[in-house]
Amino acid sequence: MAYLKPDKPEKVYVPALRAAKEKGEKLVCLTAYDYPTARIVDEAGVDIILVGDSIGNVIHGYGNTLPVSIDEILSATKAVKRGASRALIVADMPYGSYHAGENKAVRNALKLMKYGGAEAIKLEGGSNRVELVKRLVNEEIPVVAHIGLTPQSVHKLGGYRVQGKTEEDARRLIDDAKRLEDAGAFAIVLELVPREVAEVITNDLSISTIGIGAGSACDIQVLVLHDLIGFTFGRQPRFVRQYANVSDVIGEAITKWMDDVRQGVYPSEAESYGLPNDVDLEKIKNALPF
Repeated sequence: MAYLKPDKPEKVYVPALRAAKEKGEKLVCLTAYDYPTARIVDEAGVDIILVGDSIGNVIHGYGNTLPVSIDEILSATKAVKRGASRALIVADMPYGSYHAGENKAVRNALKLMKYGGAEAIKLEGGSNRVELVKRLVNEEIPVVAHIGLTPQSVHKLGGYRVQGKTEEDARRLIDDAKRLEDAGAFAIVLELVPREVAEVITNDLSISTIGIGAGSACDIQVLVLHDLIGFTFGRQPRFVRQYANVSDVIGEAITKWMDDVRQGVYPSEAESYGLPNDVDLEKIKNALPF
């Protein structure tokens, strides 16, 4: 069944998230990294598009997100901006783009907004990012925070593991979330957090929580598009529900095309171009010097 495109949808801006939370409306967020997928995601009615540093895993084939550069995110954001007209576009701040001082972080965030078309940025970290969030917000840069599993800290964390499983860690996450809200973040990603902890944070904050592997209580749910449609390789996280298998569809299409080529049935006459009727092919051949 084809998806239904929203009828004259309104552009999503930052204040729409708080309004939706106050009304108890669930919103949805997906990743996109190029023009065609941005168009599909946007026209399907997704509220937020995240140009995530997950581009490193699903597009570039890196083992983690650490190698992703600001220029790679910038290029992807430009493409997504051209393909999306409704969704709020949030660009990830990749590893190293905000770790070397507030001034550099501000310059990189401004680059993503001024030249990439991002309407907000996202960065990872808890209380250690509070002052940076304040600075970015003071510079008129909307910020999405990100706590729980922070993939850019994979080496420090010792892998991709659920965070906040002890009383101490759970209290730290709740405290971090409140501090980031007070610093001016307008939303906060909760990744691989026990659903009970995510629910406490969601109920405690006036800003929106964006859950990924954090249960159903979050105000917004986000997934990597490639995970959702089966366009990735290897084992998927527990929280991923695959709604299609695009890899199989593409593989089958390529196989059928190769078979047609090898059997000489592609391209057909209808898929080829011929000379105009008034052009004499024999005359052309006779005029050749060999």
